[in-house]
Amino acid sequence: MPHARNRNPSPIPEVTWDTGLKEMNETWKGAIACLGVAVFFVMTIGIIYWQVVDQPNKNWILRGTFSGLIWERRTHSLVIQTLAEDKTYVEIDVGNVGNADIEVPFVRNLCWLNKTEFCYTWDSVAEVKISLEVNEETECYSMTWVPVHCHVELKDCFSMTNVSWYGGASVRGQTWPINDQNATMQPFVVSDLKNNPFGFGSALERYFLGSSGVAVLVSPDIPLQLGLDSRQQFCLQSLPSMDREPLQYTVCVANNVKAAHQEAVQQLYQHSRELPNMNTLWLPFWKLLTNMDSGPKVERELRTFSNRLKRHQLGEGVISLNEHSTTLLSDMDHDYLNSRKRGMSKRLTRDLPLVKLLNISITLSPFLGVDNTQFHTSLMDGTEAFWLSLPSTPQGQLIPVMSQWQGRFCVKLNITNPGAVSWFLDRVGSLQAHLGMEYVVLEGAEGNLFEEQALRPPQALGGDKYISLLADMATRIGDSTIVTAGTRSSHKPLFVRMSPLQSDWSPMGLKGIIPSLLHHTLLGYNFLIPDAVGGSLSGDLVTDEELFIRWLEITAFLPVISFHTPPWVCGEDRVLNLTRAYIAKHQRDVVPLIEKYADEWQMTGNPIYRPMWWLSPSDPVTFTIDDQFLIGDEVLVAPVLEKGAVQRDIYLPDGGFQWQDSRDAQVFDGGTFLQDYPVPLEDVAVFFRRS
Repeated sequence: MPHARNRNPSPIPEVTWDTGLKEMNETWKGAIACLGVAVFFVMTIGIIYWQVVDQPNKNWILRGTFSGLIWERRTHSLVIQTLAEDKTYVEIDVGNVGNADIEVPFVRNLCWLNKTEFCYTWDSVAEVKISLEVNEETECYSMTWVPVHCHVELKDCFSMTNVSWYGGASVRGQTWPINDQNATMQPFVVSDLKNNPFGFGSALERYFLGSSGVAVLVSPDIPLQLGLDSRQQFCLQSLPSMDREPLQYTVCVANNVKAAHQEAVQQLYQHSRELPNMNTLWLPFWKLLTNMDSGPKVERELRTFSNRLKRHQLGEGVISLNEHSTTLLSDMDHDYLNSRKRGMSKRLTRDLPLVKLLNISITLSPFLGVDNTQFHTSLMDGTEAFWLSLPSTPQGQLIPVMSQWQGRFCVKLNITNPGAVSWFLDRVGSLQAHLGMEYVVLEGAEGNLFEEQALRPPQALGGDKYISLLADMATRIGDSTIVTAGTRSSHKPLFVRMSPLQSDWSPMGLKGIIPSLLHHTLLGYNFLIPDAVGGSLSGDLVTDEELFIRWLEITAFLPVISFHTPPWVCGEDRVLNLTRAYIAKHQRDVVPLIEKYADEWQMTGNPIYRPMWWLSPSDPVTFTIDDQFLIGDEVLVAPVLEKGAVQRDIYLPDGGFQWQDSRDAQVFDGGTFLQDYPVPLEDVAVFFRRS
């Protein structure tokens, strides 16, 4: 029987096969792993190369017809340039959003279906939406930042490099442009510069204009903070809150600074513009300075002062009373009415009818002393809502908020209460009827009573809304009313009084007049009452005769001449003669010019008083001239601002025309720089434009 053999179908022993397979698997696994590492290394190098070397430093986000918005990823900036990249309009640093140490590509447009919009969510901190609107001569980028979480501060900073900026708010020591100003980050609201010298004053608008042809318009309805770093940047910052308040503004670019401003005016002021009482321009204002303690003494001093004006042949004018004198005079009027009812002697009141014969202005404020019977009555008859108040509990009784005004504890008129407004207007009407005055000065609108005391204001009174509402009430008093604060009200028929200045030659004094003038008129406040000749901040009389004369020479070309120091007190007959001459010049030459360009302002919004770049908007020399101004397009005024100087440098802007000296009829080409041009003490350099 044959022997049976065990057959192995495989030529390789089974054990040997298993071991070899394992060895082969380990070999292939190592090779694949090495290959994966190599691929990963190559991809990483490629990504790094793309991020650092190959990817461009800037990405176009939106493009218009002549401009575009660029993201500068290394500087975390939004830049608006011409499409040819030969001109930068503005650079906006947004590096505080997200992690400033990480380069963000910022190229993924979540609104990619719409070529005029850009949307992006940044580091889960804020969402941004940018919309482009293309007009015939301008292109506007509307930017809205919305925080993703509560208590996030949004901050965008606008570079001052190669751009002169204008607008915003008045400050102590006003400059033109604002590049030299410094201000810590603070609420962008009007404050009283006398009490808060480092704050923002009137006039104030959420509007900034750059010499490169850029205008920035900030939304009026959001809480806002502003800070300025001299010669570096100004920053807009939102207020962190539970409401996730956005940061919202529009940037418009145009061919030059003038075109940008004219476009901004149309967006800023949608209301029709109304003129105040233009007869006011013909009258100088004289402040009554004496400190009196009774109504009869006020009246006697009024008559004495009026007689002095006549004796010195200074013509008709308006004698201004401060709030204290107004109160004394109104109390005297009250006594007069009571005495008539009691049948008392007319001797006690014989002076009052003479007050009606005088042209006076009275001063009122929305404040009422807590010791006043009217306030006590309001607490008794349930009209405590006439004053700014807060409830003691969510549904509790209203408690008036106390404050200080003119050294007294006071309450402030609730301008949102129709009954309170009617009471105030009735009070003004009664004074007008019994005193016969036409002019009313409303002081005390500055500041936010609630926010100053860390209280949450009612929604209707947040920010600067009180000032706007007070302006509405002022227009109901009449078109000769003067207010001391202006915001969102340049279209109203009111006069705005400029902040007081120091009695010296510094930017806080004489040198601050022209920058402040140009600032006000750029924001639309053309009908202003400048500070008194010589300055009135200290309240003292001016003793520097030269300062008085040089100050007088400037104000003679402004809408109204006002006096704090009578000319017969400041100097000899020369001062009186010059005062008469410049009042006459103002009435003869300046007022007709203002009336002419007031009509243009009403139709177009162009300012009456204009900076040098208005006639030469592409000339960099004109961007920083702060000691000359234009009245319309035809008169250039260049006063002397240095003590002891009888000459000055003058630049005549170029626009294809010539300039003629008003004194000797010399004619100069536009673009001429006149060095050490003679300007005697009793004169001011004035040039007329020739076509």
